[in-house]
Amino acid sequence: MSTQFDSSIILDVNEKNARTNNDRRRFLTTAGIAGIAAALAASPLAEMTAAAQGGTVTDVNILNFALNLEYLEAEFYVRAAFGRGLADADVTGTGTPGGVTGGRQVTFATEAIRQYAIEIANDEEAHVRFFRTALGANRIARPQIDLMNSFTAAARAAGVIGGDQIFDPFADENSFLLAAFIFEDVGVTAFKGAARFIQNGDFLEATAGVLAVEAYHAGLIRTVLFARGLSTPARQISDLRDSVDGADDRDQGIVLNGLANIFPTDANSIAFSRTPRQVLNIVYLAENAASGGFFPAGVNGTVPIVP
Repeated sequence: MSTQFDSSIILDVNEKNARTNNDRRRFLTTAGIAGIAAALAASPLAEMTAAAQGGTVTDVNILNFALNLEYLEAEFYVRAAFGRGLADADVTGTGTPGGVTGGRQVTFATEAIRQYAIEIANDEEAHVRFFRTALGANRIARPQIDLMNSFTAAARAAGVIGGDQIFDPFADENSFLLAAFIFEDVGVTAFKGAARFIQNGDFLEATAGVLAVEAYHAGLIRTVLFARGLSTPARQISDLRDSVDGADDRDQGIVLNGLANIFPTDANSIAFSRTPRQVLNIVYLAENAASGGFFPAGVNGTVPIVP
């Protein structure tokens, strides 16, 4: 039984803040990258892993962890908007490559939502290309991704559907929006959590830009869900995320204390953070798992271990 419910950044370093040529040369020397263009997006990060960082918390590992999530988001949105996946040239790299299960173009009933889907799909595809370009030879391959069984498992666990029902995120635009809600808030909190560990200033600036776009996406999805009266399934999805990402009760639905809650924040109106482990708990749909859910064989690369 199927239940249906009616969702390149190419970092342009223009030196707007007047970085001098000498500053730039010092940066290139420190980073160990010579003879490259001024744009960070054209600069492989092969030698940007600062030895002083040690352990797993390096810029390259942070970037690759983000790339895993961008692969997931891009494959979801590109399929929903255009009925295709990422190009073969955009999924190669180190680690175990994997295919994508599920996904098809959504028949949108509302022109605005169709256009939202197209814009987000284009953004996510550009994010994949940006991270891959920034990482150069260090970029990971797309891991195995499940866009079919994972959504049903998540919807059942959240109570959005019954235990014998199937959740198809590509069945209609409301199903699409609820599926998108699973990802968007997670991406924002993941980038926020990574920010304090990033060593390279150009990479930090680029990541802040990606975080801003992901926050725009999340705000849009939450707004449309609220306008459509879908606060109950959104709350159930939020509760599911909260149940697996750790002991804290921070995740928020789109209604709080009877009022719209489009921007989930703490008491200081600051977005909260998630560690890589908390993010994995959500995308694996299980606490402390090594794989599962949206990544049946796990993610690629070395996962940063942070406090």
